[in-house]
Amino acid sequence: MRRTATPFSLIVLGLGVFLLVLAPLLARYVEPRAQRTPVDTDQTTVFTGTGSYFDTDEIETVRDKKITITRQVRGDVAESERSGRAVWDVSTSVDTDKSLPAADPHDSLQWTIERWVTDRRTNKPVHCCEEKPYFEGEAYLKFPFDVQKRSYIWWDNTLGSTVTLKYRGEKRIQGYKGLRFTGTVPATKTGTRLVPGTLVGVEDAGQVLAEEWYSNHGVELVADQRTGRIIYAAIGPRKTLRAPGTKKDAVVLLDSKRIAFTPETQQKQVDLAETDSGLLRMVGHTVPLGAGIAGFLLAVVGAVLVARGRPHPDTPESSQQPLTM
Repeated sequence: MRRTATPFSLIVLGLGVFLLVLAPLLARYVEPRAQRTPVDTDQTTVFTGTGSYFDTDEIETVRDKKITITRQVRGDVAESERSGRAVWDVSTSVDTDKSLPAADPHDSLQWTIERWVTDRRTNKPVHCCEEKPYFEGEAYLKFPFDVQKRSYIWWDNTLGSTVTLKYRGEKRIQGYKGLRFTGTVPATKTGTRLVPGTLVGVEDAGQVLAEEWYSNHGVELVADQRTGRIIYAAIGPRKTLRAPGTKKDAVVLLDSKRIAFTPETQQKQVDLAETDSGLLRMVGHTVPLGAGIAGFLLAVVGAVLVARGRPHPDTPESSQQPLTM
């Protein structure tokens, strides 16, 4: 008897081999290409806290007031597709109860517009596409994919420079685990502003070019390890004015020990991180593992079926009876 492979056994074997080849491709080829910063982002994050600010109506610094920071990030899809980069337009407003709800951001205590352009794979700044201002560092609106347990260089847009954030362990936000990073900013001169001399203690001058100083009591960021999305952020900004050449703050423009993501913003960021992280985990781990196991089992079954084959009777010429007369 001789044996031949059945079509079914060949199909099973072929499917098993296909899945065995597909599994490493998903892990090594598909997942890294799925780790790309989105270009169609449209999200709003809100920080709240209490502190002091300079009230232009009362011409003095008022204290223990609620401060709200609202940041809107919108992707420029057309420019992103043209350049191959992630082009995000960022609007940040600092408001008090007087300017909320902010129908016009010009009424805010402070309002800035920026354009943040990054490499979609590494998250590093790319200086193109009318970027404004010039950025550096590794993290700002997000961390790179696959966040490591090490220090990162964070861009502080108020400082106009980078700050080192040190890894401080893991922290749960709304029940979701992330990596925590902290840092501070010492008092640093960031610019000048023309103000009445009396405002900064220079009585014998009409207008003086006062020095603007900035520091930060503490920066705390918690990032999702897989996606780099920031699920919690807290800052402690302090902005002051000094008379030219002096070392003492004359006017406090803004000061808060801690302004942090609202619980609603935390939950929204956690939900987005959990969804995106789950998709990456599925493409990079769950599906390849399942494909590898299924492929191995199917290949084994297919090989056994092929080896067993389908029996056919042998019909050699020697077995045929000769014709006799």
